[in-house]
Amino acid sequence: MKILIHGINFAPELTGIGKYTGELAAWLSARGHSVRVVTTPPYYPQWQVQPGYKAWVYRREQWQGVDVWRCPLWVPTRPGGLKRLLHHFSFCLSSLPGLLAAIPWRPELVLSIAPSLFCAPFDRALATITGARSWLHIQDFEIDAAFELGMLSSLPAVERGARLFESGLLRSFDVCSTISRKMLERAIQKGVAPANVQLFPNWVDTREIAPVPASAFRAEWGLSPEDVVVLYSGNMGRKQGLEILASVVRLLEAQRRIQFVFCGAGSMRGELVEACRGLSGVRFLPLQPVERLNDLLNAADIHLLPQSAGAADLVLPSKLLGMLASARPVIATAAPGTELARIVASSGVLVPPGDAQSMADAILDLSRDAQTRQALGRKGRLIAEAQFSKDAVLGEFERQAKQLISNSGSLPQSSLSNSPKKS
Repeated sequence: MKILIHGINFAPELTGIGKYTGELAAWLSARGHSVRVVTTPPYYPQWQVQPGYKAWVYRREQWQGVDVWRCPLWVPTRPGGLKRLLHHFSFCLSSLPGLLAAIPWRPELVLSIAPSLFCAPFDRALATITGARSWLHIQDFEIDAAFELGMLSSLPAVERGARLFESGLLRSFDVCSTISRKMLERAIQKGVAPANVQLFPNWVDTREIAPVPASAFRAEWGLSPEDVVVLYSGNMGRKQGLEILASVVRLLEAQRRIQFVFCGAGSMRGELVEACRGLSGVRFLPLQPVERLNDLLNAADIHLLPQSAGAADLVLPSKLLGMLASARPVIATAAPGTELARIVASSGVLVPPGDAQSMADAILDLSRDAQTRQALGRKGRLIAEAQFSKDAVLGEFERQAKQLISNSGSLPQSSLSNSPKKS
């Protein structure tokens, strides 16, 4: 297949959407497909263009067999509602030459990654011009998140116009996929025909992320086997609900055996560091290179997964999959009935969003019960292997894409019951 992928985030970003788009492109290329990516210089989650790249320069490169076209981008140092919109719009405009250059290349499939929806109309137009199939993949419902998390002012006329734009756009693609069943249901509520929705979850390489007997990090930190490490690792943004963490550390400060580790980068990191100033038993780490990720996840006895209540079922945190694969229990903030709650229910502990006391109580209970930690961790590992293994998820995407192209736009099966095959 000849596949064009258009998205604002891409490798070598270590977290979030860029990580998954990069792995998808590399996997497809290794399978013999011709893959071209129109994207930006890497900047996320630090919101700073990485060394070796420039924000205002066009650049073409080869990366793991993928033809990568990097386009200029405005990156705000403190992203907010309007700044975030301008950030996405800058890529929408700068990436147009990359899309125009793809016309004579004639892709068979145009895969548009959202965020950002600004780019999706041009991807749909490119598919029409070249006779390609169009596939919109939604990593999070950015318009819903922007209004429900207060990133944008909810003026009724503005919100109504934005939602009408989104609904029409989603319905215009041959396929609309997203990463969880609850998000698929939301897509249907927005007007997408059930026959055109597809489950395409994020994944984890269960060979690269796997339980190990000992982690080098614990020795580096000077911890004893009796210490209980409570880890949050990933993006530190507004949707993550990180404000709860400082309160939890404060509530458990007297428990000297409990050691908190917060690892990552993002717009909320500075606020979290400041909120934890003066508290003992907590350390901050920068994002770790991919070759140390398994060691980091295995350093934990307990993983924390906070999430803002307003983000429920608008996003499904991708960091959850690494937590499950590491065979460590997860304490997540999620309301019953949400997708996150469904997955974590059998592999960890659920607490109400924003309830620091409940999270602290759950940490204390698990810190005293190694047997329960091990049992929950084993269940999480089984979930990762059965539902989210990399080869199974990407193999299913490849099958669906081939069928879409060969059948002139119809999927072999499209329903809310669709799920990746077990590996």
